[in-house]
Amino acid sequence: MGIKQQLNDDLKTAMKTNDIFRRDTIRLLNAALKQVEVDKRIELNDENVIQILLNAKKQRLDSITAYKKANRDDLAQKEEKELEIILQYLPKQLNDDELKIKVKEIIESINANGIKDLGKVMGEAKNLLQVADGGRISKIAKELLNENNS
Repeated sequence: MGIKQQLNDDLKTAMKTNDIFRRDTIRLLNAALKQVEVDKRIELNDENVIQILLNAKKQRLDSITAYKKANRDDLAQKEEKELEIILQYLPKQLNDDELKIKVKEIIESINANGIKDLGKVMGEAKNLLQVADGGRISKIAKELLNENNS
């Protein structure tokens, strides 16, 4: 079953169980998906849906940071709850050890040696963006490339 179908099924369940917060969050996500479909005149596949959900995740993380800086814990908590729901539809995120192994494999496969090859490594690591944040990938790649350089 696709992610879009899962969202629709979960929306129906949330409506039946009167889970208002979950219902409203899924409606927001569905609206974002529908907007892209209408704007681009395409039918979204799971890869497109994941990209949109990753954008929604990033928006929530940015909002949480901003709300915490402004001492608005009530709004930060709302965003955190929405983020929890979004994460349920994304592929399982890699932990640092798993990510390090994947990046090390990429470095070895393209024979990267030194920080000058960071661009090549990041180019090859594009497929990891669904399971890890780009910032984390970059940080680990830099660490590994610096180790290779010394």
